[in-house]
Amino acid sequence: MRSIGPWELVVILIIAVLLFGGKKLPELAKGLGEGIKNFKNAIKEEHKPEEKKQA
Repeated sequence: MRSIGPWELVVILIIAVLLFGGKKLPELAKGLGEGIKNFKNAIKEEHKPEEKKQA
């Protein structure tokens, strides 16, 4: 499988601007970034060993 080159990224960005408009893109990027951040945090918490409580 090959990686995405610069021309493919340009085409994707043009399509995104046409679909969502220039004003909506920052909001969409922010939402996507927060979603990825939450997903990573959930994965880290899942793999974190539970601490034993001492009485």
